[in-house]
Amino acid sequence: MNASHRVVTAFAGIAVITACSGGSDEPTAGSDALPQGGQARALDPKDFSTTIDNPYLPLVPGTQSTFREVAGDGSTATVVVTVTSTTRKIANGVTARVVRDTVSEDGEITEDTFDWYAQDAEGNVWYLGEDTAEYDEGKVSSEGSFEAGVDGAMAGVVMPAHPRPGLAYRQEYYRGEAEDNGEVLSSHEMVDVAYGHFTSALLTKDTSAIEPGVLEYKLYAKGVGQVLTLDVAGGSGREELLSVKKVPAGTATGPLGHPDD
Repeated sequence: MNASHRVVTAFAGIAVITACSGGSDEPTAGSDALPQGGQARALDPKDFSTTIDNPYLPLVPGTQSTFREVAGDGSTATVVVTVTSTTRKIANGVTARVVRDTVSEDGEITEDTFDWYAQDAEGNVWYLGEDTAEYDEGKVSSEGSFEAGVDGAMAGVVMPAHPRPGLAYRQEYYRGEAEDNGEVLSSHEMVDVAYGHFTSALLTKDTSAIEPGVLEYKLYAKGVGQVLTLDVAGGSGREELLSVKKVPAGTATGPLGHPDD
C-alpha cells in the first residue's frame, strides 16, 4: 500500500496515525549501503562517535524519557529511558553511548537494560548490543544480552542517516538470539501521544527473522526520537511517550536492578 494512503489505528482508540498527502513514498534503492541479515561488515572505530545527533534519534546525555506501555491484556508498565553520561568500549572496538532502559510494573522493576549506541560519520545510528536482566518471582535472566564482536554477534543500524521509504536494514544480529530488521515506510506521518502532537513523523516497520509472526510499527519525531510503538502482529500492545526531562550526570548508572544506586 502506498504510504500516502496508509492509516494505522490502535484498537484502544487512543491513537490514529494518518499519512499526509503529497510527496512520493514509493520504495527507493539504497539498502545495500546498510547492513543486511547476517552480512559481515567491517567497522572502523575511528568512524564512530558517542555524540549522537541524528534528528530522528538524538541521544543527548542527561535526557530521560518516560513511556507508558499497555499490553494486549490491558496491563500497564512504565518504561524509563535515560541517556547516561557514561560510555563503553564494545568488543568490536567501537566506543558506545550507554542508554539505560528500565521497565517497572506497580513500582517493581521487571526488566533493566544497558543498551549501547554509536553514530557513524554519515549520521547512521548503530546498535552494538545490550546487557539486560529480567526479573520474575525472584529469578533473574540475562537472556537477550549480546555484544557486537562476541560469539559472532554483529552491530546493526537502528536509525539511518537519511531515512526514506523502502530503505531496509539489519538492526541487530546474534544468530538465533537477536535477528531484528527495520524498514522505513514513510516520513510524512502525524501522531498524537501524551507528550504532544507531531507532524512529519517517521514511520518504520520492525520485524524479526526469529519471530516472523511479530510486527511492530514505530514512530519517531524530529528532535525528540521515538514517540510511539504499536504491536500490529504477534501482539496488540502500545508504548507512548509521556514526558521528557533533563537529569543530572550520573543518573541511572547504578548496577542492573538498581538504577540509582
